[in-house]
Amino acid sequence: MTTAFVPGNGIRAAIVDAPGAEPRLGSVVLPVRTSGTTLLAVIAAPLNPLDLSIASGTFHSARHESPYTPGSECVGAVLESDRYLPGCLVYAECHASPATPGVFATHALISDEDLLPLPDGLDPVLAAAVGNSGTAAFIPLIEQARLLPGEKVLVLGATGAVGQLAVQVAHRSGAARVVGVGRDRAALQRLLGLGADAVVELHAEEGIEQLTARLLVAAGPVDVVFDGLFGAPLEAALRVCAQRARVVNVGNPAGATAQVPAGLLRGKQLTLSGFAGLHTPLREKRAALTWLWNAVARGEIKIEVRTFPLGDVAAAWRAQSSSPHAKCVILPDPSPDLSVSESLSTTPATN
Repeated sequence: MTTAFVPGNGIRAAIVDAPGAEPRLGSVVLPVRTSGTTLLAVIAAPLNPLDLSIASGTFHSARHESPYTPGSECVGAVLESDRYLPGCLVYAECHASPATPGVFATHALISDEDLLPLPDGLDPVLAAAVGNSGTAAFIPLIEQARLLPGEKVLVLGATGAVGQLAVQVAHRSGAARVVGVGRDRAALQRLLGLGADAVVELHAEEGIEQLTARLLVAAGPVDVVFDGLFGAPLEAALRVCAQRARVVNVGNPAGATAQVPAGLLRGKQLTLSGFAGLHTPLREKRAALTWLWNAVARGEIKIEVRTFPLGDVAAAWRAQSSSPHAKCVILPDPSPDLSVSESLSTTPATN
């Protein structure tokens, strides 16, 4: 399956011309739909750190030398499909490449196996916003760490979209104490209204011993560590783990390596694991997405959303690269008959 980039023809789409380049608005011709695929009109397409990492050329699992349309997830309306009725709203995942245009476009062609119908009445923008980020919070906490009611949870990297959702998932799942850790003081304070019982601000140049002491004061021995940072913060977090604590890593902005003392690992009988949504099929995310979408529909999960029209994709890119503490979502072509309005662009979910 090949894709031709033809200026002034085809559908409007964001295009990354080479590794490290900022996306521009251009045109792309979609492949002809075949059996087993569905053509969508894209309604809302979240921008994820993964999209920026792949486009930068530094991601460990993918690098694209030729121009391509990025975008790894969206909510869209079905236009043509053998499985879904026209007009049906679906959540979609996409592994964008030069041969497979991503979803930062007005339309997308997606494998039927990478689609899930949305529950009736669910806000499509919020449904998209909690997709990748929500599953990256829910699956590590609930399915991998098997968080139990009454346990204590430490969330490293709690101020980003994934971390904020992790705090809320832990709280809503009955954790006895949830402590958020991050660098942005204002964003940390907002966590106290989302279910965090305490927060710990990371300080530049602080030693492991000092951070460990502050974590112990805030959290005490913890049963589960949700690690979105790695590096030094994880080294300190390991020291405040209770016996048989479970640690799940989902990212490493604080460093690509961390020291794990063998005696601590064995002495506390810790379980260390990792989660990567890119390598997890959508069918294995169904339970997580169902829980998240139900929580959003009931107003139990809050997520701040910043939306950008497709023509401002470069601005969205820059906003995401600056750690916005919110979910950046691209609206390719808002349409009143699909219940997408400007009010969704600045209004977070509310209780």
